[in-house]
Amino acid sequence: MMTAIKPTTVSALPLRFSLPIGGVAGTSFKPEHLSAILEAGPQAGFFEVHAENYMGAGGPTHRALEAIRRDHPLSLHGVCMSIGGPQPLDKAHLARFRGLVARYQPALVSEHLAWSTHDTSFFNDLLPLPYTEATLACVCDHVDQVQEAIRRPLLLENPSTYVTFRESSMSETDFIRGIVERTGCGLLLDINNVFVSATNHGFSALDYLADFPLAHVGEIHLAGHAEQTDDDGNLLLIDSHDGPVADSVWKLFEIIVARRGPVPTLIEWDSRIPDWPILQAEAAAAQAILDRCKAATAEDRRAA
Repeated sequence: MMTAIKPTTVSALPLRFSLPIGGVAGTSFKPEHLSAILEAGPQAGFFEVHAENYMGAGGPTHRALEAIRRDHPLSLHGVCMSIGGPQPLDKAHLARFRGLVARYQPALVSEHLAWSTHDTSFFNDLLPLPYTEATLACVCDHVDQVQEAIRRPLLLENPSTYVTFRESSMSETDFIRGIVERTGCGLLLDINNVFVSATNHGFSALDYLADFPLAHVGEIHLAGHAEQTDDDGNLLLIDSHDGPVADSVWKLFEIIVARRGPVPTLIEWDSRIPDWPILQAEAAAAQAILDRCKAATAEDRRAA
């Protein structure tokens, strides 16, 4: 049950520009966890929400988010901007997105390298795109528009994919590098997405990550995935966000943190939502890896 929260005007909220949050672990914010979070009091981590769930003007969803934001940094994660699509960005959607950034002053703002709209149709999925010069130019134009609207860098998330395109003329990592170089955006590295795509397409996740522009990563996502089989009986992974992080993804995370250093890391869990202590335990496991990296870095500096 949603905890009753006294309505508060936006102007009265102590919403301030978030300072950089560093190498801390966070979790997706789910309204069913609100009571437990408020009872526990302020925590060291951060919370991430999907922007599209808060594009109304007010109501219980905003009151819940306002309560969380008073004591915790937020990460605002868009899922419907269709940055990878060929048609112009939806100006009304972009305006609502900009309004949320202004209202909650999130520490991190991100979107997906994907598309989800065509003409007047909307697809409830994050669809892949061909990696060509024409697509790159379109994506960069869209990223520029978003960054101009929100007046800050956007973090762009690498996709999980299930098909590839014959017309692709560059690798995914080269395509992402090109976006960063042309737009100055940052990156959200979803390690589960890398593992899912590598398994589905038969390439090495480690090789992919070795070629990824890690210096521009401003946030990491970790999530669970589901195992299925395709029509030929081959293993097919689905980026389901409905369970704990897999051991193989944890191992990749340790490798990346050792290379990149500790950055804000989110546990995504968007369906079959567990009780709050289970989600907390996943975040604690991520925080332990981040803290070990911090300790190792400090030791190296003392030894230098």
